[in-house]
Amino acid sequence: MAFKFLKKILPSVLFICAGITLGGSIGLYMFKLPDLNEVKRLETYTPPLITKIYSADNQLISQLYTERRIHLNLENFSPYLIDALLATEDRRFFHHSGISPKGIARAFVKNITTRSFTQGASTLTQQLAKTLFLSPEKKIKRKLIEIILSYQIERKYTKNEILALYLNQVYFGSGAYGAESAALTYFNKSANDLNIAEAALIAGLPKAPSYLSPLVNPDETLKRRNQVLKNMLAENKISRQEYDESIVSEIVLETKSISTKQYAWFTSVVRSKLEEELGYELLYKSGLEIHTSLNSKIQNAVQKSIEKNMPLIEKRMKAKNINSQPECAVIAIDISTGKILALSGGKDYSTSKFNRALYAKRQPGSAFKPFIYAQAIKEGYQQNTSLRDVPTVFNLYGNKDWKPNNFSKTFSGETTIRKALTLSKNIPVVRLLDTLKPENFVSFAKEFGFTTKLSPTLSLALGSYETTLVELTSAYSVFPARGYYKKPWYIDSIAKGEEILYSKNQEIAKRVCSEREAAVMVNLLQAVIEEGTGRRAQIKGYPLGGKTGTTDNYKDALFIGFSPSIALGVWVGCDDNSSLGHLETGARTALPIWKDVMKYIADSRKYPEYFPIPDNIEYKKFDPDSGEIIDSKDKKGVIGIFIPE
Repeated sequence: MAFKFLKKILPSVLFICAGITLGGSIGLYMFKLPDLNEVKRLETYTPPLITKIYSADNQLISQLYTERRIHLNLENFSPYLIDALLATEDRRFFHHSGISPKGIARAFVKNITTRSFTQGASTLTQQLAKTLFLSPEKKIKRKLIEIILSYQIERKYTKNEILALYLNQVYFGSGAYGAESAALTYFNKSANDLNIAEAALIAGLPKAPSYLSPLVNPDETLKRRNQVLKNMLAENKISRQEYDESIVSEIVLETKSISTKQYAWFTSVVRSKLEEELGYELLYKSGLEIHTSLNSKIQNAVQKSIEKNMPLIEKRMKAKNINSQPECAVIAIDISTGKILALSGGKDYSTSKFNRALYAKRQPGSAFKPFIYAQAIKEGYQQNTSLRDVPTVFNLYGNKDWKPNNFSKTFSGETTIRKALTLSKNIPVVRLLDTLKPENFVSFAKEFGFTTKLSPTLSLALGSYETTLVELTSAYSVFPARGYYKKPWYIDSIAKGEEILYSKNQEIAKRVCSEREAAVMVNLLQAVIEEGTGRRAQIKGYPLGGKTGTTDNYKDALFIGFSPSIALGVWVGCDDNSSLGHLETGARTALPIWKDVMKYIADSRKYPEYFPIPDNIEYKKFDPDSGEIIDSKDKKGVIGIFIPE
């Protein structure tokens, strides 16, 4: 009889003891810790936010973060979400002072009787305190500090402020911190646009966010959502009709991740540069908005062309029993500003992150020849100037003999600058460099932005010294840019909220050659596409200039060229410097990628484009073999730009 009586009153005794113990403990802690420093930090607390990187055409191309979080004010959250959250997590939120004594005592008794620490009895304020300041470990001491922190938070902040903090801070699973990030992650919509069922789903996640995420356990998510809906109905937050409609609705997720594959090469460069200049904390936690030079549409065209053409190259190599894997690099530069419009450092960023467009130093081969001819034009040579194309032995430094050959293994005897360039003859350009003096040429070439080593030797004429694709393409842009060099750049502006941290200044372009000299070079490189090794690059009705490049044993294949507005460079080769295979020239291997991208650029132009024609130049018709000026009515010959003597 006595035993039954004790068993009956035991829960009440424990409840009273728990209350006394809890009250005494809280009183002791409150006496010792009247104002914890952690709560003071809330006054200046700034949550880590997502940094967003945009293209020049305002497309979101990347996000940088430690926690995927988007901060909103309370009025920007759906009322359904707030009602669902309060009905499930804290029904007396607007009536308690941060803690629920009854709930704590009840949980205390439960934990003692079950000899575990599974019951938390946390209010929203307690959950917020734990999220912001404490570890998730289940210890009595930590729980007491949580209670004290909650009380302090309630003293300093209004209920609405606490609720907004909670909605912006708590983890909702699948990498989503804050309700706005959760709404975008699961439904691709703002937290202000959630319907009842969607709001109930998100409100149910904080209990076990990783486990209950609909991307992980959809069946458990559905059970939890339905429980939240029942809570909302019980609290009169929704009508019976709304409940009936929501409870039978399926979970329809609309996850939308940014397709970053085509932008990865570019954004990795931006990220690397900004990590250096801004530091990790500012870049990854401050919610910056970074606007770049990238044109997303041109970048997409680059990606499509790579995916189309690289498998064809691989197939040809496999047929020739070549086991090396070909790689590629592509870069597009705006001629008027120097901004990088598109960038690919390889065929697949996921398999190799080495950026060949910026950092791979490779021989340019014949793609370097235009700069020899540019110096000749500067020195007073004309398109019809005669050059000798005969077998020649050159005496190099150290008394070594060098006997270069033409790719065709044939010789013209006498030819003009125009024909030598259009057919990519080797002997005439080496003889020309010998006349101009290699040491003088090195100084001239540096003006085009080349920073890699260029030794003053005759082999420079054949592109024997290594450079990068970005430097080579940027150097080509000097010709259609009326003779001005503009350093390539990536970042247009950086903002933190309303504060502009960086804005790209208009740099003063450097004059490399005169406008007339640049026009002659454009005309010569147009001839390469119209009459020479670059014929396959022609796009009907669209003016283009460019040059092929192929190195010894077909190790590198290049095509570098330009329209009136964009310079575009393509390189194909193997990382181990092995051969691409017999006859894998720049015209066959790199040019198809180049043409696909340039064709997209041409088709996207609303108005015709033309190369600039300066004053005080002359058009003359001449024989491309002998250089003889002929009558303009003569059917033979070619027309070229001349600088009046």
